[in-house]
Amino acid sequence: MNLAGWNVLGMRVMWRNRDFLKLWVGQAVSASGSAITTVAMPLVAVVSLGASPVEMGLLSALTVVPHLVFGLPAGVWVNRLSRRRVMIVADLGRALLLGAIPVLSAVGLLRMEHLYVVAVLAGVLTLLSDTASMTLLPALVPRDDLMQANSASMLTQTVASTTGPSVAGVLAQVASAPFAIAVDAMSFVVSAVASFLIKEPARPVVVGRRYHLLEGLRELFGNPVLSALTLSAAIAAIAGAAQAPLVVLYLVRDLHWPPLLVGVTITVGGVSSVVATMVAPSYSRKLGVGRAYLSGQFLASLAGAALAAGWMPLVLLSQLLTGAGMPLYGVPQRTLRQALVPAHLLAQVTASWRTLVIGGQTVGAVMGGLAAAHFGVRPTLVLSSLGMLAGVAVAAWSPLRGLVGLPAKLTS
Repeated sequence: MNLAGWNVLGMRVMWRNRDFLKLWVGQAVSASGSAITTVAMPLVAVVSLGASPVEMGLLSALTVVPHLVFGLPAGVWVNRLSRRRVMIVADLGRALLLGAIPVLSAVGLLRMEHLYVVAVLAGVLTLLSDTASMTLLPALVPRDDLMQANSASMLTQTVASTTGPSVAGVLAQVASAPFAIAVDAMSFVVSAVASFLIKEPARPVVVGRRYHLLEGLRELFGNPVLSALTLSAAIAAIAGAAQAPLVVLYLVRDLHWPPLLVGVTITVGGVSSVVATMVAPSYSRKLGVGRAYLSGQFLASLAGAALAAGWMPLVLLSQLLTGAGMPLYGVPQRTLRQALVPAHLLAQVTASWRTLVIGGQTVGAVMGGLAAAHFGVRPTLVLSSLGMLAGVAVAAWSPLRGLVGLPAKLTS
């Protein structure tokens, strides 16, 4: 592989920085396991426990609730603790929680209440682990390598989310859904070992500094670049969350597509996302980090309208747009936050960001369901595209539009 190929895949960064390689390996293994559980957990609920639609909705909501409830405190906790230790404890905790599901199932004691508890507690640990790993990454790699490192990190998540559901289906078919979750539990043990091997750099000591709950939000909205980035991403995430749960429903009930064609269509989006993640660093360098963010978000915003057309080529195009757009704006936005925020506040800023952007998706999903029930699925898909375009407009009328490289880090 030539040097350019190594840059695209982020391999050069890993080769030069073994601690980042360990972080990446841990993320890759745990992301693969988690992608399996996203399918296996609902299968356990439906097949093994006969869950009702209301119970399924509650289970889905409980996986996101920790971001809303514990998002801001998580930043303060990670700031006060060793990021490496937080990741190890979170991995081992999730291994125990998820490992309890196949054990309880084997002895005939598993109930929906157990899945609810696991969803909430594992969600809290995931929040802490993700905050710690995103905060640790810029401490492990030089500033000039951040884009490649984030691309490599996001690539593991993209590949896992693309292949994980298929693997979960095979494991559930061959063995059982609880066994598939056991595989995820084991993946967290491997991830904990990888985190244990990382040599965490010493943090800069800020004498007399006290961390406040809302400090991350103040940092996000105290700078015109970060403020535009936050508002743009939050609006787009809420609108996108209104669209995402309707895709399969629309393809099956409205377009009457067979399951095989639905699966192929979703896979198109996954493959597109993998390719876009690989080229995101070079794309950002050539276009400029601000325009890369804007164009990626714009592409993703068109997907709902293309999908609503109902014509097969446009439906496939919608999945290409979604798959390609998300990493093309996701890599630069993550890199911008890491490059702009002071190291001693990055954990709180990351947690605050996840509270607004990921936690806000709960609101978007509810709004999408209500809108689809009232207006219909197709109009809701178009409305979600318009909502995402509103997020693009916020970024376009801000300093983000003219941002070429990474600006100087803020001081606090």
